[in-house]
Amino acid sequence: MRKRSKKYRKNAALVDVKKRYDLVSAVGILKKFEGMKFDQTVDVSFALLIDVKKAEQALRGAISLPHGIGKARKVVVFAEGNEAEAAKAAGADEVGSDELAKKVEGGWMDFDVAIAVPNMMKKISRLGKVLGPQGKMPSPKNGTVTENIKDAVREFKAGKIEYRADAGGNVQVAVGKLSFPAEKLKDNVSFIIDHVRAIKPPGVKGNYFRKVVLAGTMTPGIALDVQ
Repeated sequence: MRKRSKKYRKNAALVDVKKRYDLVSAVGILKKFEGMKFDQTVDVSFALLIDVKKAEQALRGAISLPHGIGKARKVVVFAEGNEAEAAKAAGADEVGSDELAKKVEGGWMDFDVAIAVPNMMKKISRLGKVLGPQGKMPSPKNGTVTENIKDAVREFKAGKIEYRADAGGNVQVAVGKLSFPAEKLKDNVSFIIDHVRAIKPPGVKGNYFRKVVLAGTMTPGIALDVQ
């Protein structure tokens, strides 16, 4: 069994593990936790009653939160010609075609988001085996395969985030930093909960949320009441 630090145990004492908290109370507890030497990322983790083996229930997408996530994101773009110039002008960290694909195929992963124009997908399809497991393969479903390169780069640089259900039906989304004011954290958490509720697959009947937990990178989790 993993041995928890004294600080973690002290923070855990503030949480009733048998209780599901309303959002205001949960964020209040989160802000009371004794912090670390770095600004922790705050995540919301959803355990959903979905079957990802069914295509219509394999949730995936991208969303811009009201107050961003407090982190500059590295964006690379697979494009040529005018689209490449537009990507550079919009602030992409690296832009290229064959050479960039070879670099990634060789193991380079120093970026958060990969975007591609549609006509590049044939050239980079082979990257699925390296980018897929990282959740970084460009896809029309989350807006990373698009003709509108300029807007896509700006949105993802500004903090637009991607999400994807794993094999167990779990979705984890960053919603900001622990240093965010409580109101901004509440806004972001409420926004993503509403979004996930709105995309409930039609084939899922009855209860949809099995559990929803709010936590910092190194804090105990706080179960939320979202029903």
